[in-house]
Amino acid sequence: MSDPAASLAIAYQGAPGAFSEDAARALSGPEARLCPCRTLEEVFEALAAGHVDAAVVPIENTLAGPVPGCADLLERADAHIVAERVDRIVHALVAPAGVTFSAVRRVLSHPVAIAQCEGFFRRHTQLTAVPAFDTAGAVAEIMRRGEPDAAAIASTRAAGVYGGVVLAEAIQDCADNFTRFLKVERGSDPGPLRPHRKTTLVCRLANRPGALLHALEPFASRGLNLTRIESRPVRDCPFEYLFHLDIAPAPEPDELGHALVDLTARAVSMRVLGHYRPV
Repeated sequence: MSDPAASLAIAYQGAPGAFSEDAARALSGPEARLCPCRTLEEVFEALAAGHVDAAVVPIENTLAGPVPGCADLLERADAHIVAERVDRIVHALVAPAGVTFSAVRRVLSHPVAIAQCEGFFRRHTQLTAVPAFDTAGAVAEIMRRGEPDAAAIASTRAAGVYGGVVLAEAIQDCADNFTRFLKVERGSDPGPLRPHRKTTLVCRLANRPGALLHALEPFASRGLNLTRIESRPVRDCPFEYLFHLDIAPAPEPDELGHALVDLTARAVSMRVLGHYRPV
C-alpha cells in the first residue's frame, strides 16, 4: 500500500535551504513534496488554486515580532490552521569561497532575518543590509553573482546547499531566537472544539471606547489565557483594526465555546482560524 504522505504537496515561502523549508519538512514528513514559492502571497495563491495540499508559513519571531503580511493573508484566505511548530533560528554570515569578512560591504537577507541581527550590524558599521526575498535565496544570489563584497545571512544548512563559506556563526541578537510556523490547509471550517487544543481567531470590533476590553473579558473571566494579540488595519476603513488572538489550550472546551459565543455577540465579526494541537 502506498504512503499517502508521499503524494502530499506542501508550499512554503523561500528557496531550498530556507528555515521555512525545514519547518515544512518537520510538519509534513520526509515523503511530502515541498514546493518553494517566492512570496507569502504566492504560497496562499498555490493553496487556494489547489496546486498544493497544505502550506507552512512563519507567523511570528521572538526577536523581530510578527512576520509582515502573514496574518493578513491568513485572515483573507479560505484556509484553517491544522498544526504549529516553533524552531530555534541560528543565523550565519555566508559568502562565496575566497571572500573575506573584511571585504564584505553588502549583506543580503530577508527583512525579518535582518531585524534579528540588528546588533551585528551596529557592531560592524561597514556593512549595509540589503533586503532579499529569502535567507536561502540570498545565498543563492550571492553565489550566482560571485561579487567579492557581498555576503548573505542564512542558516549553515543553506551555506552547504549552495556551496557557500560561513564567515561568522550565531550572529542573531539573542541565542533564544525562535520562529513560530503554522501549517494551514484549504477550507474555512476549523473543526469542532476539543480539549487541549490551541485556538486562533480573528475579530473586528466597533470603534468605541472599551471595545477591546469588552471583547477580552469572556476569556479572562473564564481563566482562558491569551498568548498573542496582534492588531491589523482594516483595508478601506482607516484607523479601524482586526485583532488576531491566540488562546492557550483549555482542558474543558465548553468554557472556550461559551467565550466564543460571548465574543461573537460583542464583535462586529469573528472567525475562528483553527483549533490545533500546540507544540
